[in-house]
Formats: sequence, C-alpha cells, structure tokens
Amino acid sequence: MSEMITADLVDLDLSADTKEAAARALAERMVAQGRVTDLDGFLADVAAREAQMPTGLDGGIGIPHCRSAYVTEPSLAFGRSAEGVDFGAPDGPADLIFLIAAPAGADDAHLTILSSLARQLMNAEFTSALRSVGDAESAAALIRGDEAPVASASEDSVASASEDVASTSEDSVATSAAASADAATDSTAPAPDGDGGSDSPFRIVAVTSCPTGIAHTYMAAESLENAGREAGVDLVVETQGSAGFTRLDPAVIAAADAVIFAHDVPVRDKDRFAGKPTVDVGVKAGINRPAELISEVRGKAERGEVTGGATPTPVERGGEEGEGYGSMLRKWLMSGVSYMVPFVAAGGLLIALGFAIGGYEIKSAPSVMQHFVWTQTDSWAALMFQIGGVAFGFLVPVLAGYIAYGMADRPGLVPGFVGGMIASTINAGFLGGLAAGLIAGGVVLAIQKVKIPKAVRGIMPVVVIPLISTAIVGFLMFVVIGKPIASAQKGMTDWLNGLSGSNAILLGALLGLMMCFDLGGPVNKVAYTFATAGIAVSNPSDSAMKIMAAVMAAGMVPPLAMALATTVRGKLFTETERENGKAAWVLGASFISEGAIPFAAADPLRVIPSSMVGGAITGALSMSFGATLRAPHGGIFVVPLIGNPFLYLIAIAVGMCVTAALVVVLKGMRKPVAGGTAPGAPEDIAAPAADTKQPVAA
Repeated sequence: MSEMITADLVDLDLSADTKEAAARALAERMVAQGRVTDLDGFLADVAAREAQMPTGLDGGIGIPHCRSAYVTEPSLAFGRSAEGVDFGAPDGPADLIFLIAAPAGADDAHLTILSSLARQLMNAEFTSALRSVGDAESAAALIRGDEAPVASASEDSVASASEDVASTSEDSVATSAAASADAATDSTAPAPDGDGGSDSPFRIVAVTSCPTGIAHTYMAAESLENAGREAGVDLVVETQGSAGFTRLDPAVIAAADAVIFAHDVPVRDKDRFAGKPTVDVGVKAGINRPAELISEVRGKAERGEVTGGATPTPVERGGEEGEGYGSMLRKWLMSGVSYMVPFVAAGGLLIALGFAIGGYEIKSAPSVMQHFVWTQTDSWAALMFQIGGVAFGFLVPVLAGYIAYGMADRPGLVPGFVGGMIASTINAGFLGGLAAGLIAGGVVLAIQKVKIPKAVRGIMPVVVIPLISTAIVGFLMFVVIGKPIASAQKGMTDWLNGLSGSNAILLGALLGLMMCFDLGGPVNKVAYTFATAGIAVSNPSDSAMKIMAAVMAAGMVPPLAMALATTVRGKLFTETERENGKAAWVLGASFISEGAIPFAAADPLRVIPSSMVGGAITGALSMSFGATLRAPHGGIFVVPLIGNPFLYLIAIAVGMCVTAALVVVLKGMRKPVAGGTAPGAPEDIAAPAADTKQPVAA
C-alpha cells in the first residue's frame, strides 16, 4: 500500500490567509501527485463538508476533510501556517492544518489509518513535535509514525494502524469493552445513586459519530477516553465511523452508570442505551469539553435523571450547552415540523387528487364506509379525499408531539400529542399545536429535574411523567390558554382571507425570498409551514391556496435556475457542478429546493442572492396571476391540480431565467487571481443554513 503522506504533501510554510486558500494549496499538492483527479470538484466536496460543520479544533488544529469521487487513494496533506488560518475553532486560528482525502469507496484499512491520525491529534506531544519539526521529510515521517515516535495517550498510533489493521479503534473498543464486561461480572450492579459502588469506578459508555466519520468521530473518542482516565472513571467509547463499528457488549452497557452521546448524525441502535442518565451533544463538544460532559452525566446519575428511550439528534433537539434560547427554540420547532411534513404531503396530495377526479363537491360525499362502488370514479375520489382528511387530522398532534419529543425525549410524546389533539378540538390550529408542544416539553423537563426516591425511579418514564405532564398540559390548554390561542388563530385566518391586490403580491415576494434564502433550512421551513397550515383544513380559503402555490413556485426556482445556468454557460462551472446541474432539472421540477445546495455551498455570495431575487419575482407573479394549489408538494407533477396553470408555469420560468442570468453575470464578472482560480471555483465558500427537507434525505 502506497504511503498516505510523503514529503511532497507537506508545506511547512503555508502562506494561505483563508481556509479556502489553505485547502486549495494543499489540494494542489495532491493533484500534482496524482492523488486527486479534479481540483475544483474535490474542493467543492471539501466545501460541502465544511458547510455541515466547521473543522477547526481547539489547540490550533484545522482538519478539512471529505470523501470524494475525485480522490484516487487515501491521502493526507499537512500545512503549517505561521500566521494561522481561521477554521472556526473557538480558541482562534489553526497553525496545523491537515487536509484528509478519502475515496468515495475507501476500504476499512485506509479509513482505520485516517481515524488513528485523528486520535493522534489529541496528543499534545504529537502536535508539539509537528510545530517544531524542521523539514518536510521529517514531518511526513512523524505523521506516519516511522520516525522519532512520540509518546501517545492514544491506544493506536498511526504506525501500528498501518502495520496491523486489526488494531483499529474499533478493536480497542472491543478490548476495553471486554475488560469492562469482566469487571461488571465481578461486581454487583452499579448503585442507583450513580456512584458505581465503593469497590468499582463510575462506569460510562459513550458513542461518537460525525457526518463523514473520518476525523471528528475518533478525536471525540480519544478526548473522552483521556478525560475519563483523568477523572478516574471507566469510560468505553463506541466509534460509529466510516470503517464501520463494533457494538459495545450488552453486558458493558447494562453495567454502565451513564451514557454520553457526542454525535452529529443519528446514533445507530440507540435504544440499547435507554433507561440510563444521558448527555446528548454534538461531536465537537466531545472534543472540546469532555471533562464537563463527564461531570454533567455524573450529576444526572446522582439525581436519578434517566432517558426512556431513543432521543433525537442534536440537530433536532436543544443542541449543546450554552447555546442561545432562540437557537434551541428553532431546533425544537424544526423537530416538530420535520415529522409533520410527511403527513402534509400524503394528506394534501390525496385530497388534491380527490378534488381533481371528483370535483370540489366531493367534500360533501357520504362516507365510503356507507357507499363505495368499485366501478365509479366518484367513489375512488371520495376515498382519496377521506383518507387525506384523516391524514390531515394528525398534523397538529404530530407537530405538538414531536416538538415535545425534541425537547424532552420520549416522555414528551404523550403530553405533546394530547395537547396537540386538544388544540385541534378547540380550533386553536397550528398556533395551539406550537404552544402545546412547547408547554409539554417544558413540563416534562421540569418534572425530570425533581429528585425522586429510588423506589419510584423505574416507573417515572412509564407512569408518573406521562400522568402528571398530560394532566398539566390538558388543564392549561382547556382552561387557561386554549381560548385566546383559538381567537388568535381565527384572526390570522381572517387576515389571510382578506388579502388582495398589492398586499397579496408583497406577501408572495416575501415568501419567495424566504423559500430561497437557505434552500431547505429553517427560514425555508417557516415559509413552507405557514403555507401548509393554511391548506390543512377540509375547505381552505382561496387566499390560502394562492399562498401555497406561490411558495411551491418559488421553491422550484433555485435548482431549475442552476440547471439552466450550467447548460447555457457551462464554462463558468466545474465539472462536478455541471453534473449536479443535470440532476437539478429533476430536483427543481419536483419542488426539491435542496438541489441548489451544492452550488450555494461552493459560491454562496453569488448563488443565494440571485436565487432570492428570482424566488421573490416568482412568488409575486404567482400571487398576481391568482394561481391556486390544493396540494402541498409535487412540483410540475401536480400541475393539473393548479388553478391558472399556464400563468403559474410562466411565473416559474421568469424567476428561473432571472436567477440564471444573475448567476451567469456575477460569475462572469469574477476575475481569476494570480495562481489560477478558475471560473466556478469555490473561492468564497461559506456555510448556508441547510436543513434537509424531510422527503429528501441528503
């Protein structure tokens, strides 16, 4: 196997002043060595990974990395910067920069070596040696582990990983797990108060994972293990990385006093850890503040706080400690919306098909339980309409239930769903659902903070919390806040029904701007939820259907415009972007705004404003044309269900052409800098707020 890093891939005098320039300088070395086949395509993949989460780490380290089809073999490039480069780390710029490149289909052996390097970066002696090394050859040898080995806290060095793939981080987990299992069999079960008993240390099991599964996953594991040793606790980590993972022994999990999840993608088989005190954070928290996490989870164990089952990811729930309330609130609301969207899509499309087949009078048809004729189209239309109506009946309860779930895990589901159903019963609508979900989650969190006797801890998640929280939420919704919220909901509905003329056009433009601002992110979701809330009734108003039409039209513009731009001026785009442009035709036509995300990630300052202009124009035109839409999704495939379909398609085409023209003009104005920034290269990459729309998982 060829060496993953050589002296030619080392730059000890890296002069880049931005993370994009640093990645480009190191990537150019990989291209020169034949390890990367398309510079701009590879950098676009690096930028897309960076957009998910900054790769700067405390201690002056930057680790831009990705999997890419343009990588021929797993490779490392190392740069040392005297001035430092900002990679988004809390403690400032990075002076040690590793560009990690893995092929899209890299095997486990290669990924094991990359993960071992990630663990080595948590060793202060290793990083100190890199800062003082005098020549590129010695730096490469040091990173490979075959010159002047550095004493390491890591259980696997890069060298040992290269020589013996069996000594992977996963194997070390298995070894440590076996030792913990032996200890578990030799001692009694850990004391319920969380101290682990007088003769055995406090036991913690942890899971780490990140979107790429190459670097952060293993760095968080190493950091937690080191902090565990310093705190005198028995801590075992399951790394769910790209090279696969070895599940912790069930006996180890059963004997554990507490659980730490440090992850940015869903934990696999999360139910294995149910019923234990749990801290759930992003993977960077596991790297940057492991001692705090250990202290926090020990405190939860002492108070008897346990989780009843699988919890949502940090993206869906409150996030890391110290995060602002506004940010946490947004994530809680997005959790509810993400679970509600499939009900909106299924119910709305079925209702729209019922109207298309049977006409609007189908809403007065008798129940298909009483009258259904197999050979009559009206019977099938009534069936679709009534199934869709039942699906729509779940919208508010699901919204409320999963907002509470995002806040308080599984114990929040019962009071959340009940509160949402009460909101539907008293006609409080979506506003009532939002309030019920937030109240339910807050009540459950408050109950969980109460220190309770050991004897009743086992029935808390099943009986006590659901009973008390449901009673409190029901009382508040029925007696205290339900009526005012219902009045507010009615006022908003009346306002929408009264929109006309310039007010309606301005609203269409605003919604178009929101749909194109973050391409499936929180702002986009707010506009989409606002639109679907209006049609989520059996007899929506004409204004509500106009709003739905404007929102869908604007959401189709960005990917269609990028597809058009790559077709008419392909020279301005990289080969990867031209390929993405072909897929964007289908994605845009299907109302999947995320089809434009690769373009926005690579060139946000040109793509996002251009998309917003086109989306605003399309939204305004759709409202002025009086186009209506009963279905909440579907793109061009629901054109037969659209009122004024010809003008509606014109509105989309105008916005698409405007956005494409702006992108082409702005990219054409860009002048290549000395050193060769080709047109279309990601020279000013930023991270758009992308939150994948639920029907399309990226």
